[in-house]
Order: sequence, then C-alpha cells, then structure tokens
Amino acid sequence: MALETLSPDWEFDRLDDGSQKIHAEVQLKNYGKFLEEYTSQLKRIEDALDDSVGDVWDFSLDPIALKLLPYEQSSLLELIKTENKVLNKVITVYAALCCEIKKLKYEAETKFYNGLLFYGEGATDSSMVEGDCQIQMGRFVSFLQELSCFVTRCYEVVVNVVHQLAVLYTSNKNAPKIIETSGVHFQAMYEHLGELLTILITLDEIIDNHATLKDHWTMYKRLLKSVHHNPSKFGIPEDKLKPFEKLLLKLECQLLDGMIFQACIEQQFDSLNGGVSVSKNSTFAEEFAHTLRTAFSNVEAKLGEPSEIDQRDKYVGICGLFVLHFQVFRTVDKKLYKSLLDVCKKVPAITLTANIIWFADNFLIQKIPAAAKLLDKKSIHTVKTQRENFLQQRAQSLTKDMQSYYVLVSSWMTKMESILSKEQRATRFSEDLSNRCNVFIQGFLYAYSLSTIIKTTMNLYMSMQKPMTKTSVKALCRLVELLKAIEHMFYRRSMVVADSVTHITQHLQYQALHSISVAKKRVISDKKYSEQRLDVLSALVLAENTLNGPSTRQRRLIVSLALSVGTQMKTFKDEELVPLQLVLKKLDLISELTERVRAQCDCCFLYWHRAVFPIYLDDVYENAVDSARLHYVFFNKYMFSALRDCVPAMMHARHLESYEVLLECYDKEIMEVLNEHLLDKLCKEIEKDLRLSVHTHLKLDDRNPFRVGMKDLAHFFFLNPIRFFNRFIDIKAYVTHYLDKTFYNLTTVALHDWATYSEMRNLATQRYGLSMTEAHLPSQTLEQGLDVLEIMRNIHVFVSRYLYNLNNQIFIERTSNNKHLNTINIRHIANSIRTHGTGIMNTTVNFTYQFLRKKFYIFSQFMYDEHIKSRLIKDIRFFREVKDQNDHKYPFERADKFNRGIRKLGITPDGQSYLDQFRQLISQIGNAMGYVRMIRSGGLHCCSSAIRFVPDLEDIVNFEELVKEEGLSEETQKAARQLDSVLSDLTRNFAEGTEYFKMLVDVFAPEFRSPKNMHLRNFYIIVPPLTLNFVEHSISCKEKLNKKNKSGAAFTDDGFAMGVAYILKLLDQYQEFDSLHWFQSVREKYVKEIRAVAKQQNVQSTNQDEKLLQTMNLTHKRLEVCLQEFELLYFSLSSARIFFRADKTAAEESQEKKEKEEESGKASNGDLSNSTPAEPVVK
Repeated sequence: MALETLSPDWEFDRLDDGSQKIHAEVQLKNYGKFLEEYTSQLKRIEDALDDSVGDVWDFSLDPIALKLLPYEQSSLLELIKTENKVLNKVITVYAALCCEIKKLKYEAETKFYNGLLFYGEGATDSSMVEGDCQIQMGRFVSFLQELSCFVTRCYEVVVNVVHQLAVLYTSNKNAPKIIETSGVHFQAMYEHLGELLTILITLDEIIDNHATLKDHWTMYKRLLKSVHHNPSKFGIPEDKLKPFEKLLLKLECQLLDGMIFQACIEQQFDSLNGGVSVSKNSTFAEEFAHTLRTAFSNVEAKLGEPSEIDQRDKYVGICGLFVLHFQVFRTVDKKLYKSLLDVCKKVPAITLTANIIWFADNFLIQKIPAAAKLLDKKSIHTVKTQRENFLQQRAQSLTKDMQSYYVLVSSWMTKMESILSKEQRATRFSEDLSNRCNVFIQGFLYAYSLSTIIKTTMNLYMSMQKPMTKTSVKALCRLVELLKAIEHMFYRRSMVVADSVTHITQHLQYQALHSISVAKKRVISDKKYSEQRLDVLSALVLAENTLNGPSTRQRRLIVSLALSVGTQMKTFKDEELVPLQLVLKKLDLISELTERVRAQCDCCFLYWHRAVFPIYLDDVYENAVDSARLHYVFFNKYMFSALRDCVPAMMHARHLESYEVLLECYDKEIMEVLNEHLLDKLCKEIEKDLRLSVHTHLKLDDRNPFRVGMKDLAHFFFLNPIRFFNRFIDIKAYVTHYLDKTFYNLTTVALHDWATYSEMRNLATQRYGLSMTEAHLPSQTLEQGLDVLEIMRNIHVFVSRYLYNLNNQIFIERTSNNKHLNTINIRHIANSIRTHGTGIMNTTVNFTYQFLRKKFYIFSQFMYDEHIKSRLIKDIRFFREVKDQNDHKYPFERADKFNRGIRKLGITPDGQSYLDQFRQLISQIGNAMGYVRMIRSGGLHCCSSAIRFVPDLEDIVNFEELVKEEGLSEETQKAARQLDSVLSDLTRNFAEGTEYFKMLVDVFAPEFRSPKNMHLRNFYIIVPPLTLNFVEHSISCKEKLNKKNKSGAAFTDDGFAMGVAYILKLLDQYQEFDSLHWFQSVREKYVKEIRAVAKQQNVQSTNQDEKLLQTMNLTHKRLEVCLQEFELLYFSLSSARIFFRADKTAAEESQEKKEKEEESGKASNGDLSNSTPAEPVVK
C-alpha cells in the first residue's frame, strides 16, 4: 500500500510560501545596486580622464578600442566555390599567392624595416665604449639570419607567381589550355608582384644608406678574425667557428652587398627539367608587357593629382616589374622606358619608408644600362636638375601650401563634425551615406597629400644635404600638426565613423552587386554556348557570391580576380564598367579606412628629422605671445603625438639589450630639448616678468606695452597636460614648481626679501592662475634667527650687541651694517631647542653662569674702588642724617651730584664715564638673565608644540602595558617603553619647567652676602645715580631714532632693570633700596618743576615774548620726557623684581625652605610607618 502511495508519478504538493519571490526581489535589488555602483565607477573614470587627459590621446592606451577591419574565419577554399572547377583552381592559386605577398609585406614593414632602420640608435658616440659596436652586431646577427630567411621566401614567391602566370599564358601549342585567356588580364597579380619587388628594393635602399650597419659589420668581422687566431681565449670551440664564418659570408653576400633585388630578378625562372618555360614564352611576355603598359597609364594619370591614393607605391612596383621583364625576356619597350623616366620630372623622388628616399631614374639607369645608353645624356641630366628645381620651388611654396591646407583641413573638419552630428534621414538614407563616404575619402586624400609633401620635402633635403630655412621648418611642422589633426578627428568621432562605415560598405556592395547582376543577365540572355562564356558566367557568379558577406580583404581580392575573368567578351558596357571600378575602389578604401588613415598619418619618419624640433619649439614660444597666432600653442599637442608615433617601430630594435633602452634614450632627448627650448625659457621669462612687475617703482626698464609690445604667456597655462611616453607634460605644473623652488631657495638665502617673494607669489596666482605653495619655513616663521648654540658660545658678544625688551621677551640688535636689524624671540629659541634637543637648555644656563662669574668679578672691583666706595659710604651716612627731614626720600640733587662727580674722575675716548661703563656692565648682566628667561620660555613653547598631540595630559595611557597585554614582540615593547618615557618627560617639563632664576640666585647669593664682600653692601645707594645715568642715556638713544644718522639709536634696554633687580636680590637689599623711596623723590621733583614752568608760561603769555615761550615749551616737554622715562624704568624694575620674589627677604625664604623640608620629612616617615608597622624606622 505504501509503495503504491509513493509511486513515481506522484508529485509533491507545491506550496507557494512566497520565498521564491523574496529571493528574486533580493537578487533584483542587488543587481540594481551593482549597476548603480558600476555606473558611478565609469563616471569617475570618465571624469578622471577628462581632467588629466590632454586633447590628444595616446591610441595605444585605449582601455576599449573599436577595430573596424572586417573579419571572418572562412578560408579561400570555402569562399571560392562555383560549378566551374578549373576556374576555381585558377582563382584559388592566385588569391593564395596574393595573400602570401600581403603577409610578407606586413612582416617587412613592421619587423624588418624597423629593425634595420633603428640599428645603431640609442647610443651616442660619446657614451659608447670600445667593443660596444661588436656587441651590438653580435646581438643583431640573429636578426640578419631571420632577414635572410625572409628574403629567400620572397624569392620563392616571386618565382612561383611568374610560373603560375606563365603556365596560364602559355605559347606552347601542345600544352593543355587551362582557361581562355585572350581577354583576361590579372591586374591584381602584377600589382601584388610589384609590391613584393618593392619590399626587396626597399631593403636594398635601407642597407645601402646605413653606414653604421656596414661599419659595425666590418668591425665584427675583424673581431671574428681575432677569435679565429685564439679561440680558447674567448671560450669558443674551433669546430663552431668555421660554420659561423660561412654563415656570415652568406649573410654579407645576400644582404649587405646591395644585391637583394638583383639576385631576385636574376633567378633561374625556366625549369631545368622541362617544366615551365618562361623566357621563351612569347604569349606571357606580351601579356606581361601589356599589363605593365595598362598599369602605368592608370598610375601616371593620377600621379601628383589631388585624388592620388597609392599611385607612388605602385609606380615603384611598376619600375621593379619593368626591370624583371627586361631580365627575363631581354627586350626593352623604349617608349615605356622613356615614359617611366619622364615621371621623374613630375615626381622627382619617392619615400619608400621612414627616411629612405628612392630615385627612379638612378634605379632604371643602373638596372637596365643597355637601355640607358640609348638615351641622350642631356635628358638624364635634365632629370637631376629638375630635382633641384623641384626642391627650390617646394621651399618657396611651402608656406603658401601650409596656409591653403590649413583652410582645407579646417573646413573638412567642420564638415565632418557637421555631417556626423546630423541624424540620418530615412527618406534620403542613400544620399546621406554617399555624403559621408565622400567626406571620409576626402579626409584620407588630404592626409595622403600632406604626408607626401612632408616626407618628400624633408627626405629630399636630407638626401641632397641641402640646408633647410627656418621658414620651411616651421611650415613643415605646421603640416605635421594638420596631418595629426586629421587622424585625431577620425579618432575622436570613431564611434560615429564605425557606425557609418558598416552602412557605407553595405551600400557600396549593393551598388556593385547591382552592376554585376545586370551584366550576368546579359550573359545568360545570350544563348550561344562556349567555354569562354561559361568562364565569364562562373566568374560573375563568384564575384556576386563573394560580395554577399563582410568586406574582408580576401573577399575583395577574390572579386578583383573574378572580375578580371568576368569583364571579357564585353559583358559590361564602358559606361557600366568605370562606375563599377570606382565603387570597388571606394569599397577598398572604406573597408580599411581607419588602418589606411593611421598609416598615412604615421609620423615615424620624424625620428630621423628630430633636429627640427628645437626650431619648432622656439617658434611656438615666440609666436604664442602674439594672441592672433595662439592656435600654434594649441597645435603643440599634435606635435607630441607625431613624435610618439615612432615608439611602436622602436620596439622592433634588436641591437640593444632591450628596446626599452632606445625608448628611454629618445624620451630623455626629447625632454631635454623641450626643457631647454620651451619650459626653461618660459620659467625664466615669467620669473623676470614677476620681478619687474614687483619692482616697477625702481623703473628698471621700459614697461610700456605700446612701445615694447605685450607678452602674454598665460596662454601656455590653458593647455591640458600633454601625454608623452609614460608621463604627462603639464606646463602649468612645471612652471609652478620652478617658481615655488626658486622663491623658497632665495627666501632662505635672503630672509629680508620674504615679503618681495610673497608678493611675487600672489602676482603669479593673479596674472597666470598658478596655484603657488606657501614657503612653510620652520614653525611658519620667515627666519630661523640666531641659533642657541651660536649665542651660547659667544654670550659675551651677544649681551653687548643686543638689547632686551622685558614685556615682549625679544632681543633686538643694537646696530647693524645691513638694511635690517636681527631680532630673537621665543619662537627662534623654540626652533633651536627642537633642532638640538632640550639638553641644550641646561648647557646654556651653565655657560651663562660662567659668564656671570666673570662679570661679577668686574662688578666687585668697581664697588671696591676707593673713589667709589668712599663716595657711597659718604652718601649712606648723609642719607641717614637727613632722612627724617626729607620724609625718608633720597634727594635727587645728591644722586645728580654723584653722577657729575664720577664724570670728573675721567672719561674714555668715546666720551663715557666710569658710571656709564658700570651701567653697561649691569645691563649686560641683565641681558644674560633675560636670555635665561627666554631659554625657559622657549623650552616650554617647544614642549607645548610637542605635547599638543597628547589628547589628555591628566590621563596618559601606559603603552608598555597595552603592548604586553597584546603579546607583541620584544622590539615593540621596547619602543612602547621608550614612548612612555618620552611622554612622561614632556608632561613633567610642560607642567613644571625649571626655575633657572632661583638656581642662579642660590648659586651666587651666599658669596654676595658673605662678610668678606661687605663692600658690595653699598650697592643700593649707587642705584639712584645709575638710574639717572640710564635715563639720560635712554632719552639720547630715542632721540637718535628721528635723526638721519641712526648710529646708537634704540627704543628699549630693559637689561638694566633686569640687572639691578637681580643684583639687589643677590645682596638681599630690596628693603634697603625701597627705604630710599627714590622713584617717589624723582616724581615729586619733576612734578614740582613742571608746575613751576607751567606757572611761568602763564605769566609770560601775557608779556607776548615768543622766544621765551618757545624755550619754556621745550623745557616743559623735556621735563615730561624725563618723568616718563623714570616712570618706564620704575615699571620695568618692578616687573623684573617679581621674577626674583622681591616680596620676601633672605631670612623669610630660608625659614620657608626649612618648614617645607620638615613637612616632607614627616610625610615620608608616616608612609614608612604605615607601610611596614612591624619593622623599626631606623635599623
């Protein structure tokens, strides 16, 4: 029963629980998200390319490229299928041979031409060492071996083509007839054979013109001779030398003797074993000659015309075929020979490849000397003179040609943009396609004409070794730019071109099929049967079938061969045949449009003419300043695109370790030229312009734009970056970097010019739109100032040459020979400490201590002097006697009297009294203390800068513990320990700082206060006369600020106040000095005098005595100035006393210290007793 229930046809009851729908929605959502991300990613790529990519892009870097060349995988045997088996075989053989020739041509153009041309490049004579030539040739031998095999293959193909044609066009009556050939002319076969002979001619010309290759070959042979004499020295077995020498001999005979083409045509074409007969085949000879005449007449008509496409290349092939015909059949068509030579008048030279130029007259005369003898020498000479005349005419007309082509190409580009932008109309589709086809072909024709003019002119100048004028060079460079502009036009619109090309191809195929179908109907309608008519019909069917498919090169070749058979017996009327041939030519062009355009616009030849590049750049620079010729700057990018064209060709170089060496050498050379002739010039000119603009007030030169012209170099900065090799040349960035570097370096050399360079930086941004970088010198200051080490070593010089300002904490140079005075502030000190480390602070204080010791010795001597000591004791005694009468104020007159009395003791040669010198001594001591204060502030400043990255000073984590928890390596733990140590040091230094003043007081105070130095206790009484002396000196210095001669001028000298405060602290004499109430006494004296003068002024104002009034005004002003100076000194002294804790006497300080020690002692005992109660406190 259970089995029946679970039978195979039973189905599970599907419950729709909605899970499938949920999954589908999730997947759909994910897919939508992916598409959004992908779209944004593509957008970012597009934006990035738009910003950085210049207007001219390197095609080789396309991430996605469109290849428009039609392609299919069908073989020739599959394509050539008709009922006529014999015709099939004939067409198949000829098509296969033509395809083989095309392959050989491609290999020669890409691999062998370039390998030979670039041999010896990439190493200058100066950089080459002995033996480099031989090494290069050693690497190159394998390439020559490959070339030898290639040439041999070419010989075999030439023989095969000749044999195949000779068998078809046989004059032997006994031989079987393959097909009727009376009206059949396989033009395509001869064209392809001509192409193959052109390859051999080109190889001969390249090697013939390559002096370096021949020199290196000779050196290599000499080396081989040396090896032959002593093979063991070079580690080469003797049995291998002989075959190698034979190989080299074979290579030299085959390739290097200039006999590649000659050896080909001198081959044995007649089969020795009674096979194919060629030289005796009159039918073939006649057919060969007829085809040559036909081909020449077609080529000659187009040579030099605007519609010329590839006739020059065909002309070279015809000359090769003509020589082959002469060599095989030993007959010369004199009329054709003369016609071939006459072409040289119209086309004096043809460029075969790169810089290899070919002269048809030399070739024909050399290869067929028998026919050349029949010509008169005058006609041969005429050809040569015609060549020189052509070059002269070309040089004269180059500028005119350039201008006309500029107009033509510009209008073509406009037409191209216009026609490709319009939407195709369904009603007039055929007309639109024809228009597009014509515009594309026109662009290609312009490219061909430009390429021909440039190559022929440049190579002719080079070949004939004639100098080129600058005008010619400029015109040729402009033509190169136009040529690249055409290529980039096709590239830029490649999407639309790709779309159009397929439609145009189909349209042309339709036209061709229509013509063929008309002819086919005509053949079918004729009921007369013959083998020839059957061949024609089969050929037309084959052409028709082949055209129904992609327009590949193979299919077009088959159509061409089939129509060679199909056009006999007047199957086409003349008015039908010409349009058909035109349609097929267009089909050829359109099918290979992008490849042909690229080939014509390839400027690889510029590598051999790169000497024109400096002249071109000079012209760009000179003409860019004229806004009317601004387009030259923007065409500059096309020149770089042209210079880059030789890169793919260079990759085939085989004489160096790697082709990269050659590329690097070329890149370096071009960049050096660019820097020298454009970028560096531009940088210098812009720097000069900025300097002159900033210094216009100096009137350095005439800046009137109406007289000297206007140079607007800003146009260069509108250019997008230009790609060259693996770099972008960004003119704007280059100039910006140059200016940044120059301004920075010059600011560091001359710090006082920082403002000038800052102004120039701003001007560069405004005038040229350059994004300049600020010169971030250390700590964002524009000068480093004197270094702490320097000051420390010369502290005696520093304190005498610099003046201290107490409030701003700044030192100012007393006098200088420069335009500026140096200043030193906390930031400079902090910078120095950051440079040398915090350890330098203690060393500096030690040096200051040594300095103070010396100064205090002089101080003690002065105070001990009998003249001084006696006067001071007398003054102390006097004050004690009169203080009750004077309200405990030291009399101003007494201080003044002391001042004058000291002056009577004698003065120095520069007019200074002993008291002046004593004041300077105290100022220097004060400056030293001010410097110590600045050191401390600088240290705290430096600590705060360093510790600002610590988030919380109250809660600093222990990194060593964290690292140990994570189980990291010993090295990491050590680093963490170091970091903890640094952080704790910084925190402690930042929180406390070191009390250097207290240290310097503590170290000297005991000595100052000892009984043996009792003479120093008189110091407080000398302070009043000292302050008087200081105020006089200060007023004198400040008055000098307004004078022209500012020698001795100063506006601050707080070192004196600092010194007085310090010494009073050392002597513990603040109370004694305060008991003099000196500053109150001074104030009362001056206030009293000011009032008296004011009273007199009021009396005299009524008497109208002006002179007396003026005198009184001056007296009033002088008294106010003196009072103000005393007030300033009082404030400075009061401020300075704060540093030395003036509120406490020595006894109070020692008492406080004692109490602190007792408290700390108790605390430590308490800790010990709490921590170890069982142990006794003292053991």
